[in-house]
Amino acid sequence: MSGNDPRRRIPRTDAVLADARLTAAGERLGSAIVKGAVRDAQMRARRAEIAPEDIVDAALTSLPDTASALRPVLNGTGVILHTNLGRAALSDAAVTAIAAASGYVDVEYDLATGVRARRGRSTLHALLAAVPAAQDALVVNNGAAALVLAATALAAGREIIVSRGELVEIGDGFRIPDLIASTGARLREVGTTNRTHLTDYRNAVGPETGFVLKVHPSNFTVRGFTSAVPLRSLADLGVPVVADIGSGLLQAHALLPYEPDATTSLTSGATIVTASGDKLLGGPQAGLVLGRRDTVNTLRRHPLARALRVDKLTLAGLEATLTGPVNPTGRALHADPDDLRARTQSLTAALTGHGVRADTIPSTNVVGGGGAPDLVLPGWAVELPEAFAVELRIGRPPIVTRVEHGQCVLDLRCIPPADDEAVRRAIVSVHESVQGRKEAPPRCT
Repeated sequence: MSGNDPRRRIPRTDAVLADARLTAAGERLGSAIVKGAVRDAQMRARRAEIAPEDIVDAALTSLPDTASALRPVLNGTGVILHTNLGRAALSDAAVTAIAAASGYVDVEYDLATGVRARRGRSTLHALLAAVPAAQDALVVNNGAAALVLAATALAAGREIIVSRGELVEIGDGFRIPDLIASTGARLREVGTTNRTHLTDYRNAVGPETGFVLKVHPSNFTVRGFTSAVPLRSLADLGVPVVADIGSGLLQAHALLPYEPDATTSLTSGATIVTASGDKLLGGPQAGLVLGRRDTVNTLRRHPLARALRVDKLTLAGLEATLTGPVNPTGRALHADPDDLRARTQSLTAALTGHGVRADTIPSTNVVGGGGAPDLVLPGWAVELPEAFAVELRIGRPPIVTRVEHGQCVLDLRCIPPADDEAVRRAIVSVHESVQGRKEAPPRCT
């Protein structure tokens, strides 16, 4: 029977939508999404890919889990802060706090007095408790916004002194010089790519100086014949010093000895520190500003601060990250290699039992997201045939892996142990699908 055979009666859209399961899906996802899934299933039936009686099941299978096109994925790359996957995965505490803040909340309202209050005051309190060296704090919508606000409020029409070795490019082609130029400030470059001395800064300081900018080159390292000026020396120049530490580390960390942190930067003399909230801190996307009360207040009162402020959901997620239990970023960073090996070997054994060609191999993981570029974390991974990479990526749930030396490598560091069984089922499903295609007889044309 051909796809155009009139005997293949395709049920009308309204008749299909009357199915109770699709009606319930419409209440959860919206009618437009469900109707689109039904029409796609009807087209498949017209092409004879499915039987007309299977349209409802096909439509239900294709529906997303939420009304958003964003799909949750399992991160099997071994990169903890994968920028393309949204950087930090939030803790359960943060997710719960965000859900609670989705309705009406006292984000800018004092319930005791019934009058307006400082926006996000409990989040700011939590941030200051985490960094006692800061006199005040401000939260904006990302790390670049924090630097833009500082440059605009403190140096518009004036000069910002920065070492040539710190004129970095961050993700998607955004560069520090372009970012500064957009604020109306002028960049005063000093030193060379590999060596900058205190005299270079001192000779550049003058009446037009807005501040000295110290940028941590968080996504690369410079080795060899190099020199840089520490914050403590820059603080003696008599002008404000803005330290952009990037990754959002709030306190010194033994595992990250070369990663600057907010507390050490402030105690070393930085006037303010800017950082990201969705990197090593493990929270939602946010730009953190910490430092001297008068300087932070200058940024807070600038008109641009209103355009860059965060919403109630970000404030809730950030506070829960600061006050709650260890988040997924912290767990992945400190994952025990022996535990990773045991999980990986268990998964490999289960897969080989299903006939999958799988091996346990040593793996090296990284922080990613523009943080700790020198840090290499030892781990373990499951090695699979290269073709599995695409099949897993487009599966449900999507599992993103990496391809090395012609093999698909799936690393468990960033995958919660509770999802190991889902990973096993997905790989077995891919294996069975691949085997089925190999064994299927050729179609006659």
